[in-house]
Amino acid sequence: MSGELAIALAAALILAAVAAAVIAVRTRRVVATPTERAVHAALNTASLAARALRRGLDTESAQTAAPFLRGLTGTDGVALFDGEGRLLAQDPPDESNRDACQRAALESISGQRRVLTHGQASQVIAQPLLEEGGELLGVLVVVTTRSPGPGMLGAVGEVARYAASQIELAQLDASRARLDRAEVLALRAQISPHFIYNALNTIASFVRTDPDRARELILEFADFTRYSFRAAGQYTTLAEELRNIDRYLNLERARFGTALKVRLQVAPEVLNVVVPFLALQPLVENAVRHGFAGQSKGSVEIVARDEGADCVITVEDDGVGMDPEILRTGPGDALADGSGAAAHVGLTNVDHRLRAAFGNDYGLVVETAVGAGTKVVMRVPKFRSGVRASGGVG
Repeated sequence: MSGELAIALAAALILAAVAAAVIAVRTRRVVATPTERAVHAALNTASLAARALRRGLDTESAQTAAPFLRGLTGTDGVALFDGEGRLLAQDPPDESNRDACQRAALESISGQRRVLTHGQASQVIAQPLLEEGGELLGVLVVVTTRSPGPGMLGAVGEVARYAASQIELAQLDASRARLDRAEVLALRAQISPHFIYNALNTIASFVRTDPDRARELILEFADFTRYSFRAAGQYTTLAEELRNIDRYLNLERARFGTALKVRLQVAPEVLNVVVPFLALQPLVENAVRHGFAGQSKGSVEIVARDEGADCVITVEDDGVGMDPEILRTGPGDALADGSGAAAHVGLTNVDHRLRAAFGNDYGLVVETAVGAGTKVVMRVPKFRSGVRASGGVG
């Protein structure tokens, strides 16, 4: 029995030692110094304030951000005003110092900090929120019962600069979104009215001779326009773009018959690559339109291949081509006869959108000459953080 007892006792000691070691490891992972905890708390508070202000400065975002800004400044109260001195939020709500905060905010709209005494025990500091160029975005006002020395004034100034930077980023995001929407609208406007007119005429011609074919083409045309004029997202997948290109080409093939030859070669592994919405449509429509200009037949080749970290898409036609000088200097000289002007604008639009989304390493390369056809090469990354498709995209 004594041997078994010794073994049991040894096992218990081992288990106790293991448990103590686990507790020690867990303790080392959890316990932090007061300085580390303070830094973590400050960063977390700043992150929560930024999350609200990245939506822009309005009543809702100001009310969400105000408590976090009060925590960052370490003051007794905070109020946020817009660029015209209108109160957006106050934390905590306090009628007794609201007029003083308002007065300080109005005085600081000039772009200078203001410090006012309120009553016998409080100081009100109004710090303008200025963007990098000096434009007023709003005013941060704090209330404190302490004497505002250089340290406090410096802290309030830094918090104001941080808040202003987040608001400025929100405005930049909004302007980018407006630009993206404008560029998509411009591309939609460039979907050739002649194509729409010719497609409807082609469908009409089949109504009597081949009603079933006419019904198929009506559905293709409806799906094409629904996709091209949808409201969702700035990005989509290559598969979705190619699906819509196929609808477009089906309508053009119905019009041109065997005179239009189309060759499509796509690597399956690039079908889910994300591309800007309507990035391919101008390239393919340009290839068909200019491929047939002054010719009785034409061919278009679309190739999408995997090149390591990138996807490379080429759209090539054997048509009349264009003067490369138009691409270098702009479409002004081509406006008189329209030869290449719309193509230049469409290609430039797509190139700008690709570079804005993926950087200057990406975009379009155009190889063309008069009478030698046109080849447009589009390079996009297979993966890019922050760029994604979602049901049309996001």
